Amino acid sequence: MALVPTLKTWLLVVPALALLGVVGYRAGGHVRHDAPAPSVVDEVPGTLAANAPLQAQALARQLLAGERGNAIASGLPLDIRADIEGDTDLFAYAQRLQLQASQGNAEAAWMVSRVYDYCAIYAMDPGGYQLDNALLSGMGMTAAPAMVQARERVARRCGGFVASDGLGRQLILTQRRQAAKAGNLAAEASLFAEGQPLQDNAGYRRGLVERVMDSHDPEAYMALSSGMGQRASGDRALDGLVAGDSFSELAWRLAACELGMACGADSVLMNNFCANGGICSQDGGQDFATFVYDAAVSRQGAGKMKTLVEKLIKQRNGR
Repeated sequence: MALVPTLKTWLLVVPALALLGVVGYRAGGHVRHDAPAPSVVDEVPGTLAANAPLQAQALARQLLAGERGNAIASGLPLDIRADIEGDTDLFAYAQRLQLQASQGNAEAAWMVSRVYDYCAIYAMDPGGYQLDNALLSGMGMTAAPAMVQARERVARRCGGFVASDGLGRQLILTQRRQAAKAGNLAAEASLFAEGQPLQDNAGYRRGLVERVMDSHDPEAYMALSSGMGQRASGDRALDGLVAGDSFSELAWRLAACELGMACGADSVLMNNFCANGGICSQDGGQDFATFVYDAAVSRQGAGKMKTLVEKLIKQRNGR
């Protein structure tokens, strides 16, 4: 999975990213609450602005004391991927996964990285995250309610994490390197997508993509997707593969859904795009595929997209 959603060409992104600019988008590990947009500053009550640091601290303490107690605990099932969906207490889940990862479980190490990815923006500043939600709620913009709802779900599920946990790009990449070196293909694919491949040569790049296709592992497809879009443009090692433009990235994501990735309206995928990327469906019941064909792909492009998805999920060379 990409550390930050990258589909910034979608039709619904512009108003959502405007909202993110107002509340201080925390991309790349940078937290900004000190520079709200000029058009919004005057709308923030003076008392709130003056007491923001104290309120942030108080909210963080309330989150730690209260929200974790309301979360649903869970054990580690045989399919340890399953618990990242639903209403799992992700802090407790990550602790259990870390125990397994320390014992060499590559799948557990990968899922720890997914939890960190999902919770990172919240964990950087839990109190500030809630203040941002309050500000968004009071703005009266059409895109705000869906984004606030998605962000509140992140806060509920990630309530045990705090800034001192150090969740951020570097920790996530470190966790993924551990998982990839232990043999997890999705983690290896995600490192490639983030520009941090285990090896950096043409043969490795093409071989990795082919291994992902042969695996039919939906998480590996999704993890690879952002590296197969515009970032892959001009890479001769990927000639003949689905790569090099925004259609390609979406096709890999849709193929992951076809192969069994959780892509429903309440999935981590949809929640993450809305809460952390500002890409929110205006129809709360839409799954990822419906959203893509509704908001990101023209009628003329739908046939091309379906052809690309079929190419990705069919067995290669008869396998």
